[in-house]
Amino acid sequence: MSALATRAVGQELMDADDLPADTYAAVVRDLAQVNTVTLAARPTLSFLAAHVRRGKRYRLLDVGFGDGDMLRRIARWGNRRGVEFELVGIDLNPRSEAAARADTPAGYNIDYRTGDYADLAGERWDFIVSSLVAHHMTTDQLVAFLAFMDAHVHTGWLVNDLHRHRFAYTGWPLLAALFRWHDIVRHDGHLSIARSYRPAEWQSLLARAGVDARVFTAFPFRLCVSSR
Repeated sequence: MSALATRAVGQELMDADDLPADTYAAVVRDLAQVNTVTLAARPTLSFLAAHVRRGKRYRLLDVGFGDGDMLRRIARWGNRRGVEFELVGIDLNPRSEAAARADTPAGYNIDYRTGDYADLAGERWDFIVSSLVAHHMTTDQLVAFLAFMDAHVHTGWLVNDLHRHRFAYTGWPLLAALFRWHDIVRHDGHLSIARSYRPAEWQSLLARAGVDARVFTAFPFRLCVSSR
């Protein structure tokens, strides 16, 4: 049986409560570079392109923002296209807010917050997105997250995550070594692929959440889920 036949459940090193803030910042900064190299923003930007209109203003929530790189990409993308975003990021880890603020140049109007996305249920959201977060959740947490997004978004939501794929799993150590990313990034990236989902597993999660959504792949080795 393949080592990837069953989803891995081990904890990633970056999730450790006692990880020093400077180490965490270095890790999420390297992960931002990983996202650039692996074209991580493309599915999210394509999703937004299908739903926004020039000259309009939208309120967007990014759950689990890490270094804030996705929110910065959305801000630049919107500015080039004449689309205004009110951007809010929420992350459980207080180290994320510190790292994101340090790596966000002046002029970006992004509201980075520390806390639980569930506490934001009373606010109005046109879009809710997440990137490389789903595989960090337990299945129960992910089911609750899917139900939350579907219930509290006005226009649409997107989960942008990894695809548990043999080629991605085999190739990751080579890519990480080539770019000399942090040792934690090398370890966690490999485990992240093993912790991610496959299309049939997403269908089961959606059924549990009572949500009708689209599951689709994106190059390279991305598996995304979006509201219809």
